[in-house]
Amino acid sequence: MQNFERLMASSGHLRTFLTVVESGNVTHAATALGRTQSTISVQIKQLEETLSVRLFQRQARGVELTEEGRKLLPAARRTLEELQRVGDLFGNPLRGRIRVGIPDDYDDTILEKLLVEFARRHPEVEIVAHSGCTSKFPEAVRANKLDLAVCSGAKMSGGEPLSSEPNVWAARDTLELAPDAPVPLAILDRDCWWREIPTTALDKARRTWNLAYSSESFASVRAAIRAGLAVGVLPRNTLEGSMRVLTQREGFPALPSSRRAILTNDDAPQELTSAMSDAIIAAVG
Repeated sequence: MQNFERLMASSGHLRTFLTVVESGNVTHAATALGRTQSTISVQIKQLEETLSVRLFQRQARGVELTEEGRKLLPAARRTLEELQRVGDLFGNPLRGRIRVGIPDDYDDTILEKLLVEFARRHPEVEIVAHSGCTSKFPEAVRANKLDLAVCSGAKMSGGEPLSSEPNVWAARDTLELAPDAPVPLAILDRDCWWREIPTTALDKARRTWNLAYSSESFASVRAAIRAGLAVGVLPRNTLEGSMRVLTQREGFPALPSSRRAILTNDDAPQELTSAMSDAIIAAVG
């Protein structure tokens, strides 16, 4: 790339680019970065001019990446990650203790990448990780029991936007379902919105179902689906190779998406929470 040197000098523009992607909206990105909308727009335009491409298309409710923008996205994340590593070599090392809530539907790859990379960068920080149902995380953050948490929900609001993920009906690829037979459901049995999603959707569609498997563990529900015991609702990005998505053509109604965001305790050490937020964004991306 001819303008690589200029791009490296524009790390702030890359961070702005990533924030707009994560927010899906220039206004939200401006709020997240504490800048004006015009500043955000100028930085995106300058980045586009540097690369001689168009990165976003305007939509009715925000912006959407162009093909060139999608190509830049992983490179931008890698570039900022490497720049952060260089800064860590010469900056003052972080010290202290951080308590972080992690959704239990994140797979082992994300958890390992997040925790190992953070520990490598900040070896003098003690990490206390809590993995579980995110419905209890917002209250834990407010009650000063967690410094930071990744929370999710169909009506999730507030926090630093992380992602918006479609939920899908998942089944083992060899599972055969008769159109008029009750759906064998695997349900996440805990006090949160996940438990209500499949039953509410099927009831509204007037499709019968029976409880085939119930567990408080996301991993256990995935195992039941993987084994072909039941059908369940999962975030699309947690599907495994042996699973397939059941569609509306097969009689399975549309499902709400889940929005993820990072909630931070205002009283927690800002340097620690910022470093952990960056690590989460890098691991998920």
